[in-house]
Amino acid sequence: MGTTTTAAGRRPFGKGKGLRQSLATLAASVMLATSAQAAVPPTEEVNTTGLAVTDDTVQVGILHSITGTMAISEIGSVQAEKLAIKQINESGGVLGRQIEFIQEDGASDWPTFAEKTRKLLRQDDVAAIFGCWTSASRKAVLPVMEQYNGMLYYPTFYEGLEQSPNVIYTGQEATQQILAGIDWAVKEKGAKSFYLLGSDYIWPRTSNKIARKHIDKLGLKVVGEEYYPLGHTQFNSVINKIKLKKPDVIFASVVGGSNVAFYKQMKAAGVDFTEEDPLLLTISVTEDEIRGIGGENVEGIYASMKYFQSLDNPNNKDFVAAFKEAYGDDMVIGDVTQAAYLGPWLWKFAVEKAGSFDIDKIREVFAGIEFDKAPEGYVRIHENHHLWSKTRIGRAKTDGQYDVVYETQELMEPDPFPEGYQ
Repeated sequence: MGTTTTAAGRRPFGKGKGLRQSLATLAASVMLATSAQAAVPPTEEVNTTGLAVTDDTVQVGILHSITGTMAISEIGSVQAEKLAIKQINESGGVLGRQIEFIQEDGASDWPTFAEKTRKLLRQDDVAAIFGCWTSASRKAVLPVMEQYNGMLYYPTFYEGLEQSPNVIYTGQEATQQILAGIDWAVKEKGAKSFYLLGSDYIWPRTSNKIARKHIDKLGLKVVGEEYYPLGHTQFNSVINKIKLKKPDVIFASVVGGSNVAFYKQMKAAGVDFTEEDPLLLTISVTEDEIRGIGGENVEGIYASMKYFQSLDNPNNKDFVAAFKEAYGDDMVIGDVTQAAYLGPWLWKFAVEKAGSFDIDKIREVFAGIEFDKAPEGYVRIHENHHLWSKTRIGRAKTDGQYDVVYETQELMEPDPFPEGYQ
């Protein structure tokens, strides 16, 4: 106020209207400043557990593989999380604070994920971690999150059979992706026999265990089941086995760089997915992976996901436009990338509903939090920390995009522990 008084003293106001306008402008400015200050709660009230929160900023962690065989899949998640953080900051931040992030590289190595998580929680005191892709990385991180009471926002569709108070699962679990996808193949395509093929770690093995049980319950057959190490590039042997077994469906959960070799070798072996003989149904190949594989090598395959870049709704159009503006017109967006984008927003809503960054306080308010601007259309957090979502089936085109050929009418309730599948 002293500065304002001095300025007024040097510059005489005119009488009447000019004086009233200047005083009104000054009063409005003071009221606006006072209102802004009142809207930002004191740090000691919103951070009682020693997190990296100041009067102006809050630090979070981003933890994905930006090197190694999983980089082909995870870089999109990093980009989506940074975009969400940028948009949140531009809209005023979280409880009046700008988000700053510390990014770490899990390097496609599960012990490294655990080590980096410990650093982010113990050394950096981050308020949240957005990260992981494979179930192996999540399983490595989970004990650290629970030991130090952190909160992980995990974006990947996964096998289910897990529910942690320290994780929000923004991707689909098995009933929403695996069981629904198999049901579609049986009902719409008349599938009776399946060949299960995956990378050799927790998610594909558990997913195929669930798939096998479901196929058995339907009275159908599994005619083959194979697993290969991450980064594996020689699939000619299993391609020959598939040709001999002649399954109706190849149910594929190969991940990372191995996908490039697998689909190129399938095409070189004369397999034409557009003929659907066999039909290939993947639960792992998003638009991000197709970018590395090449659309010409996957034309005609089907994917069971909840999101495709081609979704025709206003939320998604805005999201795709913002993503391309940030990262280039040639960028693509897959299911996990979109689910990663949800993480920072859902965290923001939880913090603001709780009026605190404290993990225990935001955990109490998660159930029912919704995001009606989600690119997939709408999401809501279930009390089991998973999301209500739709199941969609897409068919790949040569341009690297999917045509959506099926979607459930209603949101599917998440059920990470389906009876009879554990």
